[in-house]
Amino acid sequence: MFGLGFGFFWIIALAFIILIIASAIRILLEYERGVVFRLGRFSGVKGPGLKFIIPIIDQMKKINMRTIAMDVPPQDIITRDNVSVKVNAVLYFRVIQPEKALIEVDNYLYATSQLAQTSLRSVLGQVELDDLLGQRDKINHNLQEILDRQTDPWGVKISNVEIKHVDLPTEMQRAMARQAESERERRAKVIHATGEFEASANLAKAAKQIASQSGALQLRFLQTMTEIAAEKNSTILFPMPIDLLKPFLTEKKQDIGAGQTGTAVDSELSAQGPISS
Repeated sequence: MFGLGFGFFWIIALAFIILIIASAIRILLEYERGVVFRLGRFSGVKGPGLKFIIPIIDQMKKINMRTIAMDVPPQDIITRDNVSVKVNAVLYFRVIQPEKALIEVDNYLYATSQLAQTSLRSVLGQVELDDLLGQRDKINHNLQEILDRQTDPWGVKISNVEIKHVDLPTEMQRAMARQAESERERRAKVIHATGEFEASANLAKAAKQIASQSGALQLRFLQTMTEIAAEKNSTILFPMPIDLLKPFLTEKKQDIGAGQTGTAVDSELSAQGPISS
């Protein structure tokens, strides 16, 4: 009877020893750090691998050291020019000092998320809508600096902040579409006017060049006929040489000159008065 009780005692003692040893062993992954508290006071930070702590006396809390991507929920924001928009963003951060992340703040994940939401509303409320849409890189950098400065006492490093989506009201979208359309029309008219100006200048130079050479106009006429004949159409051309019209033009000029001469003689005779016989 005594031997049976003694054996049962050793079994309990062995189980207790195994339990103590198991509670003293900790395995940390490569991306984890263990914050050790001894009798409630901070003792140190242990790196990855197999670690031993003093059972009952020591407590270890694991902290994830990897970069965390946190989605910032859509925030209702009124910009500086009184436009109501909804903006959401994504936040990238990581713990660089695990003891601060565990001691200085109750829940660093929740605290960082709330800080990102309030900072997003505060910063975007100070910019205009055009800056929000056109200068996102500058706003993202400003948000990153503000959040990093405020989370530094917690041992948290904000690596990047990116604005993902800006939800505009339907009326504002239509107004922006009209503005973009008007701008496109203005640019098209300016480009068209510039092209007309350059074309007129080149045409004037071409006219002077053709006028300086007697056969240039005839060559241009033949080239135009060649271009028209290359296409499949039913256009019929009857070229009329200018030389055929020269006799008629010359005769008309002579008639006009004779008429002017007769008129001049009559005027001179009238000025001299009646001729006596």
